[in-house]
Amino acid sequence: MGERFAAFVPKPLPPEPPLEFTSARQRLLERATLALGRLDSVALLLPDPDIFLYSYVRREAVLSSQIEGTQSSLAELLLFELKEAPGVPFDDVVEVCNYVAALNHGLRRLKGGFPLCNRLIREMHGILLSQGRGSEMSPGEFRRSQNWIGGTRPGNAYFVPPPPHLVEECMAELERFLHDENNPYPTLLKAALVHVQFETIHPFLDGNGRIGRLLIAFVLHHDGLLAQPLLYLSLYFKRHRSEYYALLDLVRSEGDWEAWVDFFLEGVKETATNAVETAHRLVHLFEEDEQRIRKSCRRASTVLRVFRLFCERPVMNLSQICERTGLSFPTAAKAVRVLERGGIVREITGRRRKRIFSYQRYLKILSEGTEPL
Repeated sequence: MGERFAAFVPKPLPPEPPLEFTSARQRLLERATLALGRLDSVALLLPDPDIFLYSYVRREAVLSSQIEGTQSSLAELLLFELKEAPGVPFDDVVEVCNYVAALNHGLRRLKGGFPLCNRLIREMHGILLSQGRGSEMSPGEFRRSQNWIGGTRPGNAYFVPPPPHLVEECMAELERFLHDENNPYPTLLKAALVHVQFETIHPFLDGNGRIGRLLIAFVLHHDGLLAQPLLYLSLYFKRHRSEYYALLDLVRSEGDWEAWVDFFLEGVKETATNAVETAHRLVHLFEEDEQRIRKSCRRASTVLRVFRLFCERPVMNLSQICERTGLSFPTAAKAVRVLERGGIVREITGRRRKRIFSYQRYLKILSEGTEPL
């Protein structure tokens, strides 16, 4: 006979009894919502919001993957995307690259009018585990075998999610909640509830944490709270890992949704506020360096074209610069030399050929908090 063990099957959302709303919790919800509003308006501040989204998506990919144990840095990811990553652990960077691809796929689908649903979640999961570690763990399919968290088997595990024959039913209930027009909670709380429920169901054999964290941004974007999916809580969860896991356990063991909601709303407020501050710092950096170029170059137009490209992609080689600007190789190389002399970009390979340049101060701002665990 097989070993007997207990698995946890969550009740469908919304929680019963309903969330308790104290005046303190209501104030926290209002502050978090206000911070999200400021983040949503950051698009008005930036000359091109896609610049911020490009960078922030990659930063989130690094952070979310680090929580799962990868050690790739943001600079390594950007190098890998240039097909230039000597000495970088291949599996680690592939995982992060897959995450970017899964996120971008989800965004394209939503922009095309596709609903946030289980089919889309499975599509994103299929891309997340398409190559590298986890590629043998049924990418894009809900699990058909038992998984567990901690321990060596379900019998001594820290937590055992629902048995496989109930996964489809649990996820169907979650999908119904995603589209329930009678849901009594605002979108921000809906995202908080959905994240815990997904993590508890743990519907995949691998990649649940990364997809579960993505779901937060996708709920906020899909329901119109954010025009761009710019809220990513991985850094907050990374810095408060013990509390994060303890609060998930409290929901499961005692039904204490309130403690989780308070933690989540605090994270939203902190993360949104930090994202807005980062956007302001980047705008200030771009303006400051552009002024330096204008003052130091008599014919600054070509140098500015190349500089603005570095504002979009902080790590590039000369071939990429030529391709994206239409400049000849000698002209692009000359412009980059001007940026090097001005201390704006730096060559980071030490090679004489196929050199790669980095907008150092930009990359430093983006990399804050992404140091490997």
